[in-house]
Order: sequence, then structure tokens, then C-alpha cells
Amino acid sequence: MHVAGPPDTHVAGPEPTLFSWEFATDPYPAYAWLREHAPVHRTRLPSGVEAWLITRYADAKQALADQRLSKNPAHHAEPAHAKGKTGIPGERKAELMTHLLNIDPPDHTRLRRLVSKAFTPRRVAEFAPRVQELTDQFIDGFAARGEADLIHDFAFPLPIYAICDLLGVPPEDQDDFRDWAGMMIRHGGGPRGGVARSVKKIRDYLAELIHRKRENPGDDLISGLIKASDHGEHLTENEAAAMCFVLLFAGFETTINLIGNGLYALFQNPGQRTRLQDSLRRGERGLLETGVEELLRYDGPVELATWRFATEPLSVGGQHIATGDPVLVVLAAADRDPARFTDPDTLDLSRRDNQHLGYGHGIHYCLGAPLARLEGQLALATLLTRLPDIQLAVPPEELRWRGGLIMRGLRQLPVSFTAE
Repeated sequence: MHVAGPPDTHVAGPEPTLFSWEFATDPYPAYAWLREHAPVHRTRLPSGVEAWLITRYADAKQALADQRLSKNPAHHAEPAHAKGKTGIPGERKAELMTHLLNIDPPDHTRLRRLVSKAFTPRRVAEFAPRVQELTDQFIDGFAARGEADLIHDFAFPLPIYAICDLLGVPPEDQDDFRDWAGMMIRHGGGPRGGVARSVKKIRDYLAELIHRKRENPGDDLISGLIKASDHGEHLTENEAAAMCFVLLFAGFETTINLIGNGLYALFQNPGQRTRLQDSLRRGERGLLETGVEELLRYDGPVELATWRFATEPLSVGGQHIATGDPVLVVLAAADRDPARFTDPDTLDLSRRDNQHLGYGHGIHYCLGAPLARLEGQLALATLLTRLPDIQLAVPPEELRWRGGLIMRGLRQLPVSFTAE
């Protein structure tokens, strides 16, 4: 482990404004200020909820594994103005609360054990040919044009159709899932309305699909959950629907952002990109694997870990946190902490000492991380190999970032290249 002196001792200036559009474009200077001056910082979020932000690596890793910080929103004594604003919009009304992002052991242990079988290294490796097939299919759709929006044309549909295949959504229904997922990330109809509407549509569909799978099971994740339930694992229909919902919700946007943020970082660091393309031409995979880990650290898809709530008074980084207080671990800040990473603001695809927190830590470590890594590796390798001169088609300052709380990603990524 790299150990430096006091973190960010060079950071000066006034307290930054958080969660503005300017902040969304580049939050890293603000996070550097917080690590130095207020590493455990209480702030009012745009939703009106007051929460603690944890920004240093050591504190973040401790908090992610601290069982006194519950995932269950019932531990949050919500004021009236914050009612229902600490989770996924619409999940309460749609009875989708009993998923892995909202529960603690022993229920978390039971449900995670049931679904983890779908994400073993062997199962993910078996799924690789399908991910490669989808990757080539979507590149085929724009390769002859010489231009594309890599978010809309590639990074968005790839994980949607992959997770639909994994869940067992029939091919004729997958376009509907794509539409609903698009509503979730576009936030149509106000900052939360479009998300809530799409959540309800997904919930209604999953209830119907679970009934269909019970009558006619297949070799897919939903059928596996139903089979486990029927063999005494006591998985309710709400739990099964919530599990499928969170795999979709958590699985597709993280991969969109991994691909989009990763490609943008490579465009901004041409020397690193050239190294990666040279290694791919030689048929080597080592730099691709360490490179995806570095992209997860450098500008990962998940900016803040999902909500936690103090079940008793505790101290983090010398700061007192009261019972019921919401806590948000800022993964993006922790992964640029100079007390943990050498030259943290430098992209180094060959970085070895890279225990980043991009997929969390502890019992809530991202279940789908193996699949996301596979999708990220295949997507980047195939794009950079098939379209070797691909480049950003607009000045970087014209790009717009989605201003959410948990995720960080580009709205569009226009590119040009020599047409196939």
C-alpha cells in the first residue's frame, strides 16, 4: 500500500459548491477539497435530505464494512420533506423494496446466496460468447456510418440485452425493457417522475413473467429463483421481483458508465490508449484487464455508494454520526485519495496496486462485478480493434454529464472513425 503524508495538503480555496451542473462535469477538485478540509462532511442534498459524505479511502473502506451502518431505510427517521427520497424512485409504491441494496443480514445473506450462482466465474465465462455476439451486433449497426453516439448506439443497449438474456426475458419483450430502462436514465417527466413510471412498468411485467416462468421454466436466473423458492428457500414473489429489478437497475447503468467514462478517459489520455491498442494487436490481455480496473478507479461508474443509515451513534474519521443519520460513501473521492494511490489523478492502465472501491467493499460488494468487468473488457477491446482510429467528434467541453446522485456518466459520446 502506498502511504503518503496528510491527504491533499495542496488543496486550498473556498468550500466548493456540490451537486451543481459544473460539479457534475468535474467533481474531482471538490472531492480533493473535502478530503483535505472536511473528510466526513454533512450536507443538504438536492432532494432536501441531509446526509454525511465520506471522502477518504481509509474511512470509506471502514464505513462500507461497518455493520452499524444499515442498508435498511427503516433506520432513517425521515422528516416529512425527505419522505421516500433515499432510495430508487418508485420502488416503495411498486413493492420492490426487498432487494439487496435495501436489506441487511440475515435476509441479505439468504437472498445473495440464491442469486450469486448466476455470477460465478464459470457462469460468467459461459456467458462471454453471448456478450461478444451482442458487442459485434451493435458495432455492426453503426460501423459503416463513420460516426456514432457511443452511449445511445452501443454502451446503453449492450448491458440491457445482456441482463435480459441472463434474467430470461423473452426476445420479443426485450425492446420494451430497453424503453423502460431509457426512461430510468433520462429522468423524463421531472427529476423523478419518469423513473417512477418505468419502475412500475417493470414491476408489472416482472410479476407476469414470474408467473409464466413458474408454468414454463427455463435455464435462466428467474427460473432459478422460482425453483429455489419452490424447494423451500422461502423466496416470496415480491423478493423475486425485487431481485430481478435491482439486477436490471444496478447492472445496466453501471456498465453504460464503465464503457462511456472509460472510452472518454482513453480519448483524453492518448498515450495510454495507444499502449492498450498495441497490446491488443499483439493478442495480449494483461493490460486490458488491469486497464479496466484502472478505469474503474480513475472515473468509475458509481460516484457514491448506495444509502446507509446509522443504527447507533458512531464515529467515522473523528466525526460523530447520530443514530438514524444517512451516510453516503463517496467512492469517486476515495479512489483518488493520495494517501492510498500514487499519483491518483493520473491514468495508468498498468497500475498494479489498485484495490479500488469502484464496486464497493464488504458484504455488499457488487454481485454483478464479474459480468460488468467482462462486458467492459469485451466492449473496449472490440471497439478499439475494429475501429482503431475512433476519436471524440466534439470538443470535450460540449459533453454533458448526467447529474444523478449515485451514478456518474455521460449523456452522449459522439465519435467519428473510418467506416468499415
